[in-house]
Amino acid sequence: MASVVEYKGLKAGYHCGYCDCEEGKVSCGMWAHSMTVQDYQDLIDRGWRRSGKYVYKPVMNQTCCPQYTIRCRPLQFQPSKSHKKVLKKMLKFLAKGEISKGNCEDEPMEPTMEDTVAGDFALINKLDIQCDLKTLSDDLKESFESEEKKKGKSPKKEEPKELIQSQHIEEKLGSGEPSHPLKVHTAPKPGKGADLSKPPCRKAKEIRKERKRLKLMQQNPAGELEGFQAQGEPPSLFPPKANKSNQPKSLEDLIFESLPENASHKLEVRVVRSSPPSSQFKATFQESYQVYKRYQMVIHKDPPDKPTVSQFTRFLCSSPLEAENPPHGPDCGYGSFHQQYWLDGRIIAVGVIDILPYCVSSVYLYYDPDYSFLSLGVYSALREIGFTRQLHQKTSQLSYYYMGFYIHSCPKMKYKVKLIFMRICSRRSS
Repeated sequence: MASVVEYKGLKAGYHCGYCDCEEGKVSCGMWAHSMTVQDYQDLIDRGWRRSGKYVYKPVMNQTCCPQYTIRCRPLQFQPSKSHKKVLKKMLKFLAKGEISKGNCEDEPMEPTMEDTVAGDFALINKLDIQCDLKTLSDDLKESFESEEKKKGKSPKKEEPKELIQSQHIEEKLGSGEPSHPLKVHTAPKPGKGADLSKPPCRKAKEIRKERKRLKLMQQNPAGELEGFQAQGEPPSLFPPKANKSNQPKSLEDLIFESLPENASHKLEVRVVRSSPPSSQFKATFQESYQVYKRYQMVIHKDPPDKPTVSQFTRFLCSSPLEAENPPHGPDCGYGSFHQQYWLDGRIIAVGVIDILPYCVSSVYLYYDPDYSFLSLGVYSALREIGFTRQLHQKTSQLSYYYMGFYIHSCPKMKYKVKLIFMRICSRRSS
């Protein structure tokens, strides 16, 4: 099987849909009459992408909006706090019909500074500091006992002298011999009248967390701490738990969390081959097109006569990729597909994807604007990452998720930024 392409050469000075510049876009392109999935895999690894059957590559040093090929490693992916928030929002909607206020597409995908390591502890984790964790735990207990006594005598709240973040310290210092006892003080916030001799102010949330840790520590006999040390393992301020409970939930656990029998809604994701069109694709073509038309009109402000059937077919249904079904490949085979999201028997979103020898490539997503509150851009990306992991189980070399181009100046790429800068993606450019 061979690819058949017609090289069109350099195309310069035409309209850019990202920055709306009339003559700023520059790219090389070719018309692909047919193409093997391996040939297209080699092309996208070199910065090429397809739009229908047209395959192109931006001229990075000339085009108005440089476009970078980005990819994610799904096998190392761990959902962040905000990813979990999107998935939980969908589960709440399916289970109870709850609709969150506002549009989560604009919510930050990174934890706030309150959830990050702050003050001196950021420095501790960067330095190779060794300390006696048993002494630290004793200091913590003494600190809180002193705090409780002071609170009983005076209505004025006084803060403990030490703020010990045992979990972060244990992770850093787990291997290594104990050294001299170390007491850690957080630096006071800068400001007028700051007194370095006094203990720093702390948030009530931090105090509650430390009280809980102290309570757990008191429930753990001292002998258990010594037993851990005897086995050469770092002592823990927490009671031992089952291994399963210590593991964070996987992406699959969050996506496929069980729903009650009387759930308000039912969501089903179907993968149908779009080229050559399967019977399921043909049967749902009109419904899928109507979702696309409404999406283009509401989200992208297209006039009603622009998103035509022929334009939809040319853009998102036609593909040069030849369908391949090797014995050791994924069950659905390689090629071009539509991933349809069915809610209560109707399509609300469609992810256009290519399944290639080493990756799942995201081509486009469109959805019913009435369901924007479900953050379908982020949700579908997480589902496609999970889908890639699922395909990897059968086809081990298929282990990447390509998210298309990233354009720094384009606000519509924000959802990609939220996934990229989680230390899970690698970027490749020409």
